[in-house]
Amino acid sequence: MSDTSTSGFVRDARHLRLDTFVRLRWLAITGQSAAVVGAQFGLGLALPFGWCFLVIAASSWLNLALRIRFPASYRLSDDSAALLLAFDIIQLAALLFLTGGLQNPFSLLFLAPVLISATALPPERTLALGLLAIGLATLLALVHRPLPWFADGRIELPFLYISGVWTAILLGTAFTGVYAWRVAEETRQLAQALAATELVLAREQHLSQLDGLAAAAAHELGTPLGTIMVVTKELVRQLGPNASPGVAEDLHLLREQVDRCRGILQKLTSLDSDETGFLATVTFSHLVEELAAPQRSLGIDLAVSSQGDGPEPVCRRNPGVMFGLANIVDNAVDFADSRVVIEARWTLDRVSLEIRDDGPGFSSEVLLRAGEPYVTTRSPERPVQGDTVGAGLGLGLFIAKTLIERSGAQLTLSNASAPGTTGAAVRVSWARHIFERGAAPRLVPEVAAEPLTEPSATPI
Repeated sequence: MSDTSTSGFVRDARHLRLDTFVRLRWLAITGQSAAVVGAQFGLGLALPFGWCFLVIAASSWLNLALRIRFPASYRLSDDSAALLLAFDIIQLAALLFLTGGLQNPFSLLFLAPVLISATALPPERTLALGLLAIGLATLLALVHRPLPWFADGRIELPFLYISGVWTAILLGTAFTGVYAWRVAEETRQLAQALAATELVLAREQHLSQLDGLAAAAAHELGTPLGTIMVVTKELVRQLGPNASPGVAEDLHLLREQVDRCRGILQKLTSLDSDETGFLATVTFSHLVEELAAPQRSLGIDLAVSSQGDGPEPVCRRNPGVMFGLANIVDNAVDFADSRVVIEARWTLDRVSLEIRDDGPGFSSEVLLRAGEPYVTTRSPERPVQGDTVGAGLGLGLFIAKTLIERSGAQLTLSNASAPGTTGAAVRVSWARHIFERGAAPRLVPEVAAEPLTEPSATPI
């Protein structure tokens, strides 16, 4: 099964369709045209009508060119979107220059492109657009055509008022930009986390279906194997002691392999049973060894221990829990300096698994906000190796915690508290009756190797 990652989600999370920008600009063009026409002909204000519509026409021409050049579903890169928003800011500044500068009440529309950028573009692009808007607002406060007024009078607002408008634009740009970016970023990251979790659960569903597929394959193979068994018996009966040593050895080997196949198919047939599947249940120590085995060749000292009171607990195999625990072990190996300890402990009432490393430990932010999808334990200096779901996005711990706690476990994070020690510790604890829920005794039948002496084949 091919590996699936959230890299596509991350790349396209911010990219908006060109059609969205075109529609918003048509809306702005309609509003600007209505304002100019209403002021010129409705209120009778003396506007530089031709120049105003020339500036508005520039936006219309750009919209038409974009609509002809690109399909409606085209998604803009961050740089392209920032350039389009910068054009909108400059076009608005040109229109305000012709109609009174910051004395024009529509000067607050400088906030609109910055707000759109905050919800769709990275912070550095939003900061650049905000600085562009503030710079042009500053220029308009000093240089602009007179505010259009009625023919029998002239209005000139005090510079203190203009300074207040400039301050409002400055503070509005900063506040709305930061607020919109923060809200949009949290929503976007949560959506990415949920999408990654759905991918993990889809993998879990595919793994759970393998039991039924194996059982179905075993039933289908039963008939040809029965035929092989009958033919083998007939050859043994016909040749008997007259067979050459080579033929006798081949017949003996054939009978052994038929018996071996029969035992394997019996095991596979049991996979669809809720009680006797030999892959459906696993002992606690075996589970821990499955987690540790892939990490032994990575150059980290991996110490594994399993002990407890009473019989060793047996659990039903859960791919989601295995994925979550493996993610935690991977993180421990990644951050460890030289050693990782995995301790499996059980009593008559509790089952616990503790994973410790000797690395730098968890940051205070991770400890305070553990389980949130946008909290990452990985710094830029620690690149992610491989293609892991949610790697580097702060999703790994979120997914692991979600999947493990779905099994009824409690997951706690802490740092080493002993003097002179460092490192992180993750403890997963289950009530024993929850850990063993749905598990059956682990039955692994031995493969029979006796010769087939029955006169007729028996169904498998």
